[in-house]
Amino acid sequence: MTIRLFKTKGFAAAAKKALIHDDELLAAFGELCRGQADDLGGRVWKKRLNANRHRSIVLARGRRYWVFQFLFAKQDQSNISHQELQAFRALAKAYEGLDGWQIQQLLEMKAFVEIRHEQAIQD
Repeated sequence: MTIRLFKTKGFAAAAKKALIHDDELLAAFGELCRGQADDLGGRVWKKRLNANRHRSIVLARGRRYWVFQFLFAKQDQSNISHQELQAFRALAKAYEGLDGWQIQQLLEMKAFVEIRHEQAIQD
C-alpha cells in the first residue's frame, strides 16, 4: 500500500528546534505501525520521540495519509488535555475529507511538509 507521511508547518518548526530529523520520524512511524504507540482513538496516536524527551501527536486519514501534527516536550507538558484530544479527533475527521488536490494545495501553501511519498514504508 502506498503511504504518504506529512508533518505540519508548526510540527516541522518544533521538530527542527528539538533536533528531531525526518529519519527519526520515519523510524517512529514504523514503530507506530507495529503497535508501539498509544492509540488515543478517533485516528489520533501519541508517539514518543527523541529518546523519550518529546511526544508527538500523529493523525491518520484512513491508513494512507499520516500527519505528524503536534510536538511537545515531556518536561513542559505531561500529556494533552481532554479538550485538546477532542480537537485532534475533530481535525483527524476533517482530514478524512481531504482529497489529493487539497493535499497538494496544503503542500504548495507549505502548511504540510511531505516526509515520504510513493514508497512502501517498512514496518
